[in-house]
Amino acid sequence: MSSIGRGLVEALDEMVLNGTISPLLAAKVLKQFDKSIIEALRTKVHSKIRSKGHLDSKRYCDSVWTFDLKNASFKTDNSDMQAVDRVKIVACDAACAAIKSRQL
Repeated sequence: MSSIGRGLVEALDEMVLNGTISPLLAAKVLKQFDKSIIEALRTKVHSKIRSKGHLDSKRYCDSVWTFDLKNASFKTDNSDMQAVDRVKIVACDAACAAIKSRQL
């Protein structure tokens, strides 16, 4: 989950706990956030990322891939190489994600 997503979840949780909004409204906000992020990434982001690292594990379940990398490095078209000790990448088929979001 991205830091902006975590921040949104924390803020919504706090508002639900304070009684400012209902849990149903919080769920609707998160659903719209997911749709908006997917659309923005699909239409607005055109950068490519190159990565290197040791593939520690990979899993495939319910059309979702999970990759755990160690000693990874990432480079975009216009940035310096960024190194990280560990990273988890979760990827799903966009068609499956669209079907699942409609079911919510």
